[in-house]
Amino acid sequence: MMDGIINVYKEKGFTSHDVVAKLRGILHQKKIGHTGTLDPEAEGVLPVCLGKATKVCDLLTNKDKTYRAVCQLGVSTDTQDMTGEILQTADCSGVTRDALQEVLCGFTGNQLQVPPMYSALKVNGKKLYELAREGKTVERKARSITIYALELVDFVPEEGTFTIDVTCSKGTYIRTLCNDIGEKLGCFGAMKSLLRTRVGVFELEKAFTLAQIEQFMAENVVEAHIVQVDALFAGYPAYQIRDEFAAKLANGNPLLPRFLQPYDPDRENPVIIRELSEGQEFLVYDETGRFKAMYRKGEKDLRVRKMF
Repeated sequence: MMDGIINVYKEKGFTSHDVVAKLRGILHQKKIGHTGTLDPEAEGVLPVCLGKATKVCDLLTNKDKTYRAVCQLGVSTDTQDMTGEILQTADCSGVTRDALQEVLCGFTGNQLQVPPMYSALKVNGKKLYELAREGKTVERKARSITIYALELVDFVPEEGTFTIDVTCSKGTYIRTLCNDIGEKLGCFGAMKSLLRTRVGVFELEKAFTLAQIEQFMAENVVEAHIVQVDALFAGYPAYQIRDEFAAKLANGNPLLPRFLQPYDPDRENPVIIRELSEGQEFLVYDETGRFKAMYRKGEKDLRVRKMF
């Protein structure tokens, strides 16, 4: 069984669940999980966890993400993108680049966003999009999100379209962002296309289509393209268990500082365990140098946070 994360380029027409199902067949492995859904018409980066790495699916879901979106001004739809039914239209010919730029500036930072009806969020145990397909609309509470960066990439006034790069927190709906920008401009807006270009450390340039991954399997080189779990925690302090205490780590027991040594003693200024603050998380490698666990420093000892 393979363990790690593979950076999949999700193509249009596939759901995230479709990608997982197809990968199970390609890799001949059942234990696979994706790290957050992309709409079928969206494309781009979808990190997929394999084997023991499925334990970090939730951590990857919480990572900030970057998208490139194209928005169509002058139209409002029930899904907030151009796949939906058109509800209203308006003249957007008066929108200028300066006016658009000014509106975009107002959407950076901490925001409150009302999730769309066509979403997988649940109300009373039922997904919103299921209710929407029944013609029902329910009240949704605004949720706190953060737009870390919002850059205008292109504006085509004669077509009424603009392209933006958005870096945002978990739970941000880019469809809703396009809708809200159009509302602010006074002429409506709907998302025309969406490309996810980054999830945490996973970038578009190093994402592989399902066809490419299938070819890697045929050439027996797929493992060279699997990212190891500890790559997700770049910058975390790292330690290695001393040989005589290896069994304690293998069993996930609480550890004491004297059980560990800096994982890379050759690097400059390694962080000594005693210097960690209470509650700080760090990585632990076994006696052979394999990543085994994330631990957290407690008041008296070191407790396992997650075993791999």
